[in-house]
Amino acid sequence: MRIAGGAVLALLLAGCGGGGSADNAAVVNQTAEADLVAAPPEPAAGAPTPVTPATTMPAGEGIPGVSAPPPAPAPAPSGTMAEPGADAAVQVLRDYFAAIGERRYGDAWRLWGNGGQASGMSQAAFAQSFAKYADYRAVVGAPGRIDAGAGQRYIPIPVRVTGKLRDGTPVAMTGPVTLHRSGDIDGATAEQRAWRISDSGLKPRPATEPIVPQ
Repeated sequence: MRIAGGAVLALLLAGCGGGGSADNAAVVNQTAEADLVAAPPEPAAGAPTPVTPATTMPAGEGIPGVSAPPPAPAPAPSGTMAEPGADAAVQVLRDYFAAIGERRYGDAWRLWGNGGQASGMSQAAFAQSFAKYADYRAVVGAPGRIDAGAGQRYIPIPVRVTGKLRDGTPVAMTGPVTLHRSGDIDGATAEQRAWRISDSGLKPRPATEPIVPQ
């Protein structure tokens, strides 16, 4: 051991007659103090090597599946209300013929465009034109394609009318009825955006001529 070596050196110096030398004593003392400094212990064979303590990793940021919160859903784009389609046009036409059949001629007249003016008659003249019918029924067929352009919409719908006059004469008419409305454009009113009748192609036809209802 290193401590024992320092003691032997001291005895040898003393035996050589140098025991009274201050310099020799100082050297011995320094050597002994150096030997007494504890050296780092060496691990025994097979002992585990110390490891650095594990460092906790921060939560993932923007990494899916690593404790990061799921991304917030993107806000839905602000959409506009869908424009009335073919079904809405068919319903307007059904309401029109139902009003005529129930003799609500003013309601029917107002389903023409421009507040009834597109019929080409005043409300009174319109009512008078239907007063000759004892019975008036209509079957609305499948609508055609909507023709869109320049902010306007048009759709033709086939119709078959059957009935009889007040004198008992049978009546049968078929033909397209066209509805119109404005597109979703600035300045258009709710009335202008709604389907209204713009033209009627109803003409007398044989009563047996078929039409496919919607």
